[in-house]
Amino acid sequence: MREIILHYIWEHCLWAGFEQYTTDGKKVEILSVGEHNRDAGPDYSHARIRIDGKEWVGNIEIHVSASDWTKHHHHLDKAYDNIILHVVRTADKPVYNSRGELVPQCELNYPGDKDYLTQLFESAQKMDSAIGRIGCAEQLIHDPSLITDGWRKTLLYKRLDCKKASIDRLLEITKNSWEHALYISLARNFGFHTNSLPFEQLAINTPLSYLQKHRNSLFQLTALLMGQANLIREEEKDLQKEYAFLRTKFGLTPMDPAVWKHARMRPQNSPELRIRQFAQLLFQSDNLFSKILDTNDIKDLVKLFEWTDSSVPPLGKSSIDILLINTVIPYKYAYAAHRNETFDAFSIMEKIPAENNTIVRQWKVLGQVIKNAADTQALLHLYQNYCQHSECINCEVGYQIFKDRQLKLF
Repeated sequence: MREIILHYIWEHCLWAGFEQYTTDGKKVEILSVGEHNRDAGPDYSHARIRIDGKEWVGNIEIHVSASDWTKHHHHLDKAYDNIILHVVRTADKPVYNSRGELVPQCELNYPGDKDYLTQLFESAQKMDSAIGRIGCAEQLIHDPSLITDGWRKTLLYKRLDCKKASIDRLLEITKNSWEHALYISLARNFGFHTNSLPFEQLAINTPLSYLQKHRNSLFQLTALLMGQANLIREEEKDLQKEYAFLRTKFGLTPMDPAVWKHARMRPQNSPELRIRQFAQLLFQSDNLFSKILDTNDIKDLVKLFEWTDSSVPPLGKSSIDILLINTVIPYKYAYAAHRNETFDAFSIMEKIPAENNTIVRQWKVLGQVIKNAADTQALLHLYQNYCQHSECINCEVGYQIFKDRQLKLF
């Protein structure tokens, strides 16, 4: 059996209805399979399982044979220390993480017809590549207008409300400091999904007030952030020396460098470059939150993230668009809501080009016309919050299909 088939069995819950146990006989309940990680590191993140009645949240690694764990050197890699379950077809040996701790293993119990599974995987893979988990795909192919403009606009604001809720939680943590909350959010989004969590942790571990004390020196900002990330190269002696001074001054502790992902990554997305770009933004952007609030002109907002007179390579246009979509506009929306004011996020989103990712491409296959970021944000919310969770009855499209079927019965 190929490992990818085992991934498919795990992700699509073909184990459902079969009891699962660890190799030492403890009952395993799978509460959430987690999110498939297509970059370096464990196969699935944010999974939730229960072993012998105790709930665990963390990463899942999948192999055909348990011995593949050591073949792939996971026993030496700190990135695999948070594995809560090693899922295998054959547990031919016990495995340990880099701390020498025994990793729980489960020989996954699933339907045993190999030919059936292979056929299922191959047919489903073709379907998944086109329409993913969109339950009404067949109906949408024949009638793309089932997703109305009104439903798209509603979905966009539902997505903004979700982002506002995240901002509200950050405001609680930062004692209602909008500037500090924006700093953490920007940091997270500078990770551009792949390194979003390490970037957020970097911002939390490096208080904004410390950076503001040295905001007039790009060198010191870079040393502080790169040092905290634990990514200063051995040959960068000046940065090492400066960070050692700042670390002592503020009583800081650097991060574990193993949390940063590098594999299968373009140079322009490397964490080292993104951190230097983040330092450049902080260096040039005094009172950034106020400047964001002061304008709704898309060109002025873009200029806040541009620079030319620096040794740090500039952000690409698509990267700036992502920061506007995921940070700037949600903060303007949240701030207006806190002041009981209205903010036309839709009009600004319409002026930002459409995003290009696997989910957006799935919608295009189904005949959806996608012109701008307002469209992509709406359809991303639809996919992630309705399609993936089979919330069809709460979706305007699913409800309409259900109602039409009911009418045909009578």
